[in-house]
Amino acid sequence: MVRLASPLLFARRWLGSSRFAALAIAASVVAFAPLASAQMRVAVVDTQRAVMETEDGLRAQATLKKLFDKRQRELDQKQKDLQKEREELEKNRAQINTEAMAKRVENWQREMAQVQAVFVEYNKELQQKQNELTQPIVQKTVGIIRRLATQEGFDLVLERQAATYFRADLDLTDKVITLYNRGGESAPAAAPAPAAAPPKK
Repeated sequence: MVRLASPLLFARRWLGSSRFAALAIAASVVAFAPLASAQMRVAVVDTQRAVMETEDGLRAQATLKKLFDKRQRELDQKQKDLQKEREELEKNRAQINTEAMAKRVENWQREMAQVQAVFVEYNKELQQKQNELTQPIVQKTVGIIRRLATQEGFDLVLERQAATYFRADLDLTDKVITLYNRGGESAPAAAPAPAAAPPKK
């Protein structure tokens, strides 16, 4: 039975493509200090998780799942109807003359080809919707990564999957998600402590 690729798989394929990985890594580099510099600060971020786990990312996944489920139900019904028709043809083969059987088989094959075309069309529609919903989230996420790295003094931000080892405190992913959901703004600075009152004379 033909199955559409799930929305989550679409998202992972799109976010994991070399084009996106290059964009995320290049856009996340804030400043490139000489590698020999002892002061160079490096952080990592799981851009895919950051995009998928933002409030917008979760809403996009829900929208895609709804569309996916609808399209898959339609596809399943078409395939079920064709399977039933095929079983009837097999069952009644001996009772139908050769010419009539040939016409019915030809008609069945034509309908099967139409289902295959619908499958391709649905996959294309899901991919287009995926790009439409995800691209703005990716762009905003990459902007937040750049801004966060600048604010915290990191010279380079790498994709988490590219790092063999890193300290847990160098992973900016959770901070990126929090900042995104906050509208991209940093947490407000703490108010200065009030000045001590002058001693009474």
